[in-house]
Amino acid sequence: MMAEVVLIEDIEASATRLGIDLSSVDLDSIQLPRGEDFGIKSDDDDDLYQEDPLEFEAGFGNIIVVDNLPVVPPEKFEKLEGVIRKIYSQIGTIREGGIWMPVNPDTQKTLGYCFIEYNTPQEAELAREKTNGYKLDKSHIFAVNLFDDFEKYMKVPDEWKAAEIKPYTPGENLQQWLTDEKARDQFVIRAGSNTEVFWNDPRQLMPELVHQRQYWTESFVQWSPLGTYLATVHRQGAAVWGGATTFNRLMRFAHPQVRLIDFSPGEKYLVTFSSHEPSNPRDTHRIVINIFDVRTGKLMRDFKGNVDEFATGGSGGVSGISWPVFRWGGGKEDKYFARMGKNVISVYETETFTLIDKKSMKVENVVDFSWSPTDPILALFVPELGGGNQPARVSLVQIPGKEELRQKNLFSVSDCKMYWQNNGEYLAVKVDRYTKTKKSTYTGFELFRIKERDIPIEVLELDNKNDKIVAFAWEPKGHRFAVIHGDGPRPDISFYSMRTTLNIGRVSKLTTLKAKQANALYWSPAGRYIVLAGLKGFNGQLEFYNVDELETMATGEHFMATDIEWDPTGRYVATAVTSVHEMENGFHIWSFSGKLLYRISRDHFYQFEWRPRPPSLLSAEKEEEIAKNLKKYSKKYEAEDQDVSMQLNEQDRRKRKMLQEQWNEWVTKWKQLHEEERQLRIELRDGVVSDEEEEYEAKEVEVEEVLDITEEVVAFDLDQE
Repeated sequence: MMAEVVLIEDIEASATRLGIDLSSVDLDSIQLPRGEDFGIKSDDDDDLYQEDPLEFEAGFGNIIVVDNLPVVPPEKFEKLEGVIRKIYSQIGTIREGGIWMPVNPDTQKTLGYCFIEYNTPQEAELAREKTNGYKLDKSHIFAVNLFDDFEKYMKVPDEWKAAEIKPYTPGENLQQWLTDEKARDQFVIRAGSNTEVFWNDPRQLMPELVHQRQYWTESFVQWSPLGTYLATVHRQGAAVWGGATTFNRLMRFAHPQVRLIDFSPGEKYLVTFSSHEPSNPRDTHRIVINIFDVRTGKLMRDFKGNVDEFATGGSGGVSGISWPVFRWGGGKEDKYFARMGKNVISVYETETFTLIDKKSMKVENVVDFSWSPTDPILALFVPELGGGNQPARVSLVQIPGKEELRQKNLFSVSDCKMYWQNNGEYLAVKVDRYTKTKKSTYTGFELFRIKERDIPIEVLELDNKNDKIVAFAWEPKGHRFAVIHGDGPRPDISFYSMRTTLNIGRVSKLTTLKAKQANALYWSPAGRYIVLAGLKGFNGQLEFYNVDELETMATGEHFMATDIEWDPTGRYVATAVTSVHEMENGFHIWSFSGKLLYRISRDHFYQFEWRPRPPSLLSAEKEEEIAKNLKKYSKKYEAEDQDVSMQLNEQDRRKRKMLQEQWNEWVTKWKQLHEEERQLRIELRDGVVSDEEEEYEAKEVEVEEVLDITEEVVAFDLDQE
């Protein structure tokens, strides 16, 4: 509904009639209810409304035109209408009298097309997608269009007109934040209605505000994988913002009622998701998934259908959908993305946004799949079939050739989970197997060495194979992994390496930490260090552990912590208590070694997220050389740290001096007031001067106090009496 335009003269006339003095009204004090703009568009969100088609309740968006129908005489009208109704009523609810077939007045035969009116535009759009090209018989293949599309195409001008070429204006450097002189990292938080971006400044023991906005998003914010963009979510769609400090809007993506978003690993594409309730309670939700080009905002491909078409396997999404529906292939190229269907894996390539080889890959009974983080390799899991006659299996498939690189059959499997190491060098498959009695299960690991010839596989069982696996995590950029295992309230934590000194091709255990208050593992992005965290029932217990030295650096606690996240450099750790709990909301920043640097409290705290960094441009050899000569490189920063420390000491000295001066001023003020009122006090005491110290006599008084009473219990030997 469009906002009514009201002239200022009409407003003044209405105010005069009602006896209101407009000059006395403070317009800034008027606040509209949240989420309501009364048709008044905000300047900040102006371009979110551009090019959005207006939706009218009584429009024609719910009507489709079905062409290429048989031309029939009046006696066959009813039969043809019955066939059409049977086909199209399966897709949605057709309104009463919602099928109309025009008739040739001369021949009284149908004209070969009809109009169908559904309850909602969503049902009409789904009907077009499902039946356009439907083959009724050899001579009649349906051509289905939305009624509104005819009007749109009629408005296309007959003469082509060249598009206006706008002058080039250079944009902001979106990587400028990486050039911060202090080499600081940024993070974003959401608390209440505010979204704020900060520099993490541990030298000053506090964050430095970069940018903040109220009602910046309507649900959540999300950084892109390389940190270039910050995405926000709105009723009309999503938007991305960029920069070091200004955060100007770079692009918007129209998708009404969007609920979830996901970036491709190289930030080239943005996937948006929405779920719409059906008009008929017996129908399922309608799902809309759009894939946009991030830089241009162009819609590259959309996927629409009922929830049943997208609800195969997994959990953790909305409306029964596992999110993300489409999983992206590893690497920054963003070449492939895939989704799992019933007995198929559909792999698409982004050059044409169509299926590879124009068909899905058939995998009978597949229940899970995952991409290598760095290579176009799919790991597939198929459970047992036929009561165990056909074993479960894990397969590695190369894309785009769909060649099977390796397969491992697994027997007596109850469950299976796959964990890729982030360099794509290793794949760990956690396998839960039934015992012979099938009354219980035990767990082992199948470890794939992806980069080695023929992809060798090792089997790893824990010392006590009946231990329950609480958590598993690979070391980033490394060869080690950690496992929390045990059935008691204080489980053990074991560390393993895929290399040993004598045999680099064998997995070996490094150590086991007994009886730890931990149920989650958080490796530093740079490896070497790990936080052993006790969340939920352990109330935020933290242990900072050095895996190189196999020793604990520090322990700490963040009571009721719900989230833990390392910064992208591995220098700092953030722990947060979100609004899952009503109390203690806020976040703490720790050093990698477990020193608490500062804490920030915020009511209604919803989200904390570090800004990711792109991969280092340095070679592995150069990084190793820097690590060996770290003392030489660190001298500069040690001097800077000393300068900052001296500045902090100077700030403390100035603060103490200021407090001392304030105290002296306060004392002088009250002494002066005391002296001014001296004569009044003498008069009130009938001439007695009581302010002088000699008027008082000091006495020492001793006070006895009983500190404790002990009772002596004497035991008697009855036989001696």
